[in-house]
Amino acid sequence: MPDDIHFYEPANGHGLPHDPFNAIVGPRPIGWISSQDAEGRLNLAPYSFFNAFNYIPPIIGFSSVGRKDSLNNIEQTGEFAWNLATRPLAEQMNQSCAMVAPEVNEFELAGLTTAPSRVIQVPRVAESPVSFECKVTQIIQLQRADKGLVPSWLILGEVVAVHIAKWLLKDGVYDTAAAEPILRGGGPADYFQLGPEALFKMHRPK
Repeated sequence: MPDDIHFYEPANGHGLPHDPFNAIVGPRPIGWISSQDAEGRLNLAPYSFFNAFNYIPPIIGFSSVGRKDSLNNIEQTGEFAWNLATRPLAEQMNQSCAMVAPEVNEFELAGLTTAPSRVIQVPRVAESPVSFECKVTQIIQLQRADKGLVPSWLILGEVVAVHIAKWLLKDGVYDTAAAEPILRGGGPADYFQLGPEALFKMHRPK
């Protein structure tokens, strides 16, 4: 094994001050998920294991590491909304990840406003420039290679409605950088901001 490579097997520990896995697989888009339980109590929480998984129909998903309020709510209602976390909303997004009781409304805790959805019952973050309304397609408990169950659940949802602030549509094309999305990095507090300086283009080979 070369001396300039740090090698480890995760089952035996990484031997570093902080697990590098999240930093290597990053920065990652943030799943800022709004949900409500069967009684209508609201929840808003950011998830760093989030991404898009299908194009037609559009399907997004996030992983709940441990049984969180979002998972419980989504199991009850079959619905959730995703809200784009942006640099101007970073502090509010961070506030919404506080570990609080299920009856605490994170919209109120973070000083955010609810906006009604059009297709689902779950409200959106009014301040966010982009939101997806989603209906659950699958909830999958993750497992190890030996088939042992892991206390984490992958929640997948079909995007049934999309809200985009019109100022983000330039000649009808969505301007990713203009929204100033933030992404989760590694370490206990690392985030990245996406801007136009990060853009480069490559066309697929023919």
